[in-house]
Amino acid sequence: MDIQSASSVVLQALTQATSQDTAVLKPAEEQLRQWETQPGFYSVLLSIFNNHLLDVNVRWLAVLYFKNGIDRYWRRVAPHALSEEEKSSLRAGLITNFNEPVNQIATQIAVLIAKVARLDCPRQWPELIPILLESVKVQDSLQQHRALLTFYHVTKTLASKRLATDRRLFQDLASSIYSFACSLWNHHTDTFLQQICTGDQQAALSSLERTLLSLKVLRKLTVHGFIEPHNNMEVMVKPKAFLQSFHLLFAGRQFGPGSLCREKLEKTIILFTKVLLDFLEYHPWPFIPLIQRSLEFAVSYVFTEVGEGVVFERFIVQCMNLIKMIVKNEAYKPAKNIEDSKPENLEAHKIKTAFFTHQTLTEIGRRLVSKYFLLTEEELTMWEEDPESFAVEETGGDSWKYSLRPCTEVLFLDIFHNYSQTLTPVLLEMVQNLQGPSNVEDPVQMLMKDAVYNAVGLAAYELFDNVDFDQWFKNQLLGELQISHNRYKLIRRRVIWLIGQWISVKFKPELRPLLYEVILSLMQDPDLVVTLPVDDFEFRTEQFLPYLESIFSLLFQLLQQVNECDTKMQVLHVISCVIERVSIQIRPYAGCLVQYLPILWKQSEEHNMLRCAILTTLIHLIQGLGAESKNLYPFLLPVIQLSTDVSQPPHVYLLEDGLELWLVTLENSPAITPELLRIFQNMSALLELSSENVRTCFQIINAYIYLSATDFLQNYAEALCRSFCELLRDITTEGQVQVLKVVEIAIKVSPVLGSHMFQPLLPAVLRGIVEGERYPVVMSTYLGVTGRILLQNSGFFTSLLTQMAVEYNQEADQLLGSMIEMWVDRMDNITQPERRKLSALALMSLLPSDNSVIQDKFCGIINISVEALHDVMTEDPETASFKDCMLMSHFEEPKLTDDEEPPTEQDKRRKLLALEDPVHSVSLQQFVYEKLKAQQVLMGDQGFQALMETVDTEIVRQLQEFIHGM
Repeated sequence: MDIQSASSVVLQALTQATSQDTAVLKPAEEQLRQWETQPGFYSVLLSIFNNHLLDVNVRWLAVLYFKNGIDRYWRRVAPHALSEEEKSSLRAGLITNFNEPVNQIATQIAVLIAKVARLDCPRQWPELIPILLESVKVQDSLQQHRALLTFYHVTKTLASKRLATDRRLFQDLASSIYSFACSLWNHHTDTFLQQICTGDQQAALSSLERTLLSLKVLRKLTVHGFIEPHNNMEVMVKPKAFLQSFHLLFAGRQFGPGSLCREKLEKTIILFTKVLLDFLEYHPWPFIPLIQRSLEFAVSYVFTEVGEGVVFERFIVQCMNLIKMIVKNEAYKPAKNIEDSKPENLEAHKIKTAFFTHQTLTEIGRRLVSKYFLLTEEELTMWEEDPESFAVEETGGDSWKYSLRPCTEVLFLDIFHNYSQTLTPVLLEMVQNLQGPSNVEDPVQMLMKDAVYNAVGLAAYELFDNVDFDQWFKNQLLGELQISHNRYKLIRRRVIWLIGQWISVKFKPELRPLLYEVILSLMQDPDLVVTLPVDDFEFRTEQFLPYLESIFSLLFQLLQQVNECDTKMQVLHVISCVIERVSIQIRPYAGCLVQYLPILWKQSEEHNMLRCAILTTLIHLIQGLGAESKNLYPFLLPVIQLSTDVSQPPHVYLLEDGLELWLVTLENSPAITPELLRIFQNMSALLELSSENVRTCFQIINAYIYLSATDFLQNYAEALCRSFCELLRDITTEGQVQVLKVVEIAIKVSPVLGSHMFQPLLPAVLRGIVEGERYPVVMSTYLGVTGRILLQNSGFFTSLLTQMAVEYNQEADQLLGSMIEMWVDRMDNITQPERRKLSALALMSLLPSDNSVIQDKFCGIINISVEALHDVMTEDPETASFKDCMLMSHFEEPKLTDDEEPPTEQDKRRKLLALEDPVHSVSLQQFVYEKLKAQQVLMGDQGFQALMETVDTEIVRQLQEFIHGM
């Protein structure tokens, strides 16, 4: 692409690509996309965005296309990669001058230069850093700023590289430019402070912008540029200088709170704290000399009068994080065995111990609770106007690093945990001072009590031995919950939260019914209920049942009333917990929820996390409803269909819960339906994913077999067999076993159909036995599958053996002999008693036989049978006779304790199946006796005696013990 002739057409296309008219926009975008791989295209873009006379939007778009091109075509190995000649020209053009007048474009240019630097600097672009260092020294204000902006982005990008060679290169760079970066920061900081003194806000703002950029550079160099920063004096001096500069920077906040200078200055102050936090995180031991000053600085600003009227919220958060990281840092704690501690551990611990005196800790503890735990006027107003949003805001997840309240609570917990002996008496004294009901006319006292109760709740585990919570609940907290004054709702809410914190720590079970009654009354207060932390409560089912109808009804009303997605999720979580605990007891009260969930599902189409909560609720609801869940199918089955369809975008969020719901639905289904069968069409794509959910997929397949083997296998076995063949080519041993278990279950449930439908998989099973599969768990499963076929579908086994004999170029009898020999040899691989009995039944089923190969293996068959008899036979002490402990004669509903789950429909199906399973319906003792008797009849006494003499005499003796008297 010739630059001169192409510039005009590219410029025209870029201009059209900024159009609001899609008829103009789309063709232009397509044209630009085609030019992306044309030689010279990026040189044209460079000339366009460097031309300051052109339209800003066009230049902006040119920069973006250039930046995207770096990602796609700059690497040598990329398809349609740029030539080395063009890249060399582009690199030179990017750093010819730093005079971009538009801030947004300047930032994008700096970012794209950094992207090129990541790939080419310093090897292919050694001149970049020297040019930047020279450019930041120029007197022209604009050029100096743009060069400094680029210097920062390049440093940031190079510091983020993680390969060892790249890190060494960055460390070499840091060593060579660190002194210059320090002098640059010193210069701009001094200039800024001088301009503050003269009151020149505009000049100070310009200097402060440069101070901020140079500090950003220093941050990356200081934190990532040195393996052992403590060996570099200049690096160690710099954080100390930062700590000393804070009071000067705070002095600069003389400009009004709305001024640009004040805003920029606060960013700079925060950046100082980030340098300290990063240095502490990445270099805890080199930070040890800074521990004392850092703690003095942070504690003085946050917990003394020094910070009054000076500090701002984000700065307080950073200081608290600094204290927290020092307090809980493992590198600053001695080992449990003091002799194992490193000198650095002991030194840091000594500094911390010296700083955190009784007086200091007491002051920190008091101020955390009495100042930072207090609800603000803004929070109280928010609660009054929108209690639901207030509740969501207060439980804001992982925001502790950036929000004052959660950050304060985390610091309190860490300090209390590490210094509980000092802080426990302080907190208990604060509690003692607030005994009795608070004066509703004294808002300060009310807020203080809320804060103190908050602290006691957070420190529940630490206070276990120091607070008699049961007495406190009966003598004070219960009374406060019953004060109905509107202003007292602040305390009522905090008390119920406090109980939620303590209930799993120290709360007598006999007090719970009293608590449930209080919760019922509180849940009828619409302003209070959405802020109640009801999900913090655990309960004992038998105590809770008298209140189930009322509480469940109120929870359902709450679910309908609330609007916030997070609140609905929280309420659904509580409903799920209740259903899970009360199980089938929920059935009389679930109707309203069953009717509402389809409405909520439709409303939550854009909220996948809420839909996940609905799926979880449905899982527990189906378990509670059991066979009655079939009434939900018109809603339930489409939900499962959507959640498990990998072609639908929501599956990314819904798949795991959707699969669990699918499985639970099958387990509780009383009978197959065409719609339930149709959902299985989703399974093929799910098995192709081979994700962590594959185990659940196998459980679903097994559940279909138990539910209706004939319908399921006739419709899906062929496709399933193809999927299994694909899976077995590249699957773990565990996955291989899961596939084989499906086959085994199918043959157990439906011997003829199961054997026929999974026939393509069976040669590999016999092959694995004959060739001696080395993994015991796989071999055990092979023998289980083969045992089922041999015992329950002997004709199919014979045809399969004949097929395999052709493959091995052997006689079928010879192959059978090899298989029996390996079976006997690897019997110890089978650990489950059921499978061991199955092996004995299967091999004994070969008798009676006049086949010489079977008679040759008679000794091994008897050995396996006697081993299995030892596994399953128990002696009746009254009759001194043996009986098979695996026999099941009839099905009866088990008697359940309160803590036991009722059997699912699938449990019942498996029990009924077991009644027909030879393993549970045939006495091994009787079976062995009858087969041996038949063999004796076939061979005659003399021949049979000769056959028995091939068996070890001790084995014969044990066998006779088992079958004696039959």
